[in-house]
Amino acid sequence: MAATTVPAPRDPLPGSALRRELRAVHALVHRGLLRLTSRRTNVVVMLFQPALYLLALGGGLSALIPHSAVGGDYRAFLFPGVLALTVQAPAMSVGVRLIIDRESGYLRETLMAPVRRSTLLYGDCLSGTVTATVQGTVLLSLAGVVGLPYQPLLLCLLLAGMIVTAFTFAALTLALAVHIRAIETFNMLLTLTMMPLFFLSGAFFPLSALPSWLATLTSLNPLSYAVDALRRCIASQVPGHAAGGGPQWAGWQPPVALELGLLAAAGMGALVWAAHGFAHRE
Repeated sequence: MAATTVPAPRDPLPGSALRRELRAVHALVHRGLLRLTSRRTNVVVMLFQPALYLLALGGGLSALIPHSAVGGDYRAFLFPGVLALTVQAPAMSVGVRLIIDRESGYLRETLMAPVRRSTLLYGDCLSGTVTATVQGTVLLSLAGVVGLPYQPLLLCLLLAGMIVTAFTFAALTLALAVHIRAIETFNMLLTLTMMPLFFLSGAFFPLSALPSWLATLTSLNPLSYAVDALRRCIASQVPGHAAGGGPQWAGWQPPVALELGLLAAAGMGALVWAAHGFAHRE
């Protein structure tokens, strides 16, 4: 009897394997943007706090803090820190969403898609990066309020810094969310770390004004590199604004390209670690 040839199973989705992976990433980014546009009240509330810092705190202290203390107008000094805060919060929310999806059962349905599990995590990270950058761009439109010009090169530099910052914090929080199962524990960890990271970032005042024993903590704080890179981008394009007081290594201040490169490398490392854990835990 002739052997019966069993035909190979057909691919359930048309196109190459790479196209399937890209479709999955696109779907997750599209989901994040739909969530952003459908919850406009949440977006307004999330943007209210950094805008309040910029307009109330910056406007109130600009008349009290001399220009020599911060290298220019205090509102312009505060602006990079507010931009970093604006992209940090929505980028970190991707970790919360991952845990909620796991508890609700939505993640289990997503894992049934014929794509790699790491692709799903990369899509979540890209979704958080895009939505955080969109919100940061809204606040970037207030540059003229603090006396900064709408120069195309300056805006592109600030936008690039926000993208790197959003990617890094999205990747870091996803790495935590993969290894922390309880939403209560995750929220408590974010509460304990977000404010120290922000106050040790130089967003409100130069890091040189802090006690010397805090120098090690500021040099390990990824947000301090993000704020300093954005501030030095402004100083390089706008006359009359000096950047100083950023993180230093034994008295040496790393250049902007190295600061952004370190942020991107930290984000890539966290994302690879998260993808490895995601493939074995879920």
